[in-house]
Amino acid sequence: MAKKVNIGLVQMSCTSDVDANFQKATEKIREAAQKGANIICLQELFKSLYFCDVEDHANFSLAEAIPGPSTESLSALAKELGVVIIASLFEKRAHGLYHNTTAVLDADGAYLGKYRKMHIPDDPGYYEKFYFTPGDAPVTEQDTDGYRIFNTKFAKIGVLICWDQWYPEAARITSLMGAEILFYPTAIGWDVNEKDPIINEEQYGAWQTVQRGHAVANGVYVVSVNRVGREADQQFWGGSFIANPQGRLLYLAPHEGEVTHVEELDLEKLDFYRTTWPFLRDRRVDSYRPILKRFIDQP
Repeated sequence: MAKKVNIGLVQMSCTSDVDANFQKATEKIREAAQKGANIICLQELFKSLYFCDVEDHANFSLAEAIPGPSTESLSALAKELGVVIIASLFEKRAHGLYHNTTAVLDADGAYLGKYRKMHIPDDPGYYEKFYFTPGDAPVTEQDTDGYRIFNTKFAKIGVLICWDQWYPEAARITSLMGAEILFYPTAIGWDVNEKDPIINEEQYGAWQTVQRGHAVANGVYVVSVNRVGREADQQFWGGSFIANPQGRLLYLAPHEGEVTHVEELDLEKLDFYRTTWPFLRDRRVDSYRPILKRFIDQP
């Protein structure tokens, strides 16, 4: 494994033209590779508008098989450029069964597998439960369901998706599986009808803070890649960022405008961070059984 790895993030706006979005993403992957990126992460559901703002059966036509045409095209691109590509797609698993899924293509073009979003929101403007089934929990240790890491050419990476960002359990489990970097493809923004600017400010601050907390608690790098631009009543806030294992921002994208950024991460420093603040050493795993309950009711 390389000790230093260049991370490329692509923050972009989308239109209703699926082919144009895919072409734009391809061009930005090439741009990131030209800047020296080894691992390139796209935002959540980059091929389309964020269609979950409404409940419309017609949107199921956007789904595709994984692996399938998109992963085949991205696999060829990954091999051509010698980069790892993290691609968030709308997966059709079977008739009537759909997932919010991210595929990982290695630098030799190999399809390493996929992660299916585990936490599915249902909020005004984010009606994801209408479209997506949560990822399956693993039944055996050999299962490829549930939380996963991907042993790429450049690093061991974990991939979680958007709403997963709010759950320390997801970050912890993925880190304990050996992830050195956590990637979060994301689609989140401000409600343009919100009258109180403080609420918008607080929501973005909470979103960034909780993910920086995952970096600190687990001693890993965190890369969060968000979309940007106005779609229906959402102003996607961009603000993509990279945080080191003590939560320091190494890079912060603007709230407006498309960005293709490359940042060098030193994986050798992970040992320093984890020995300086040995949170994993001091975990009391014998005391955590209550967390398996939905709520701890008191008599």
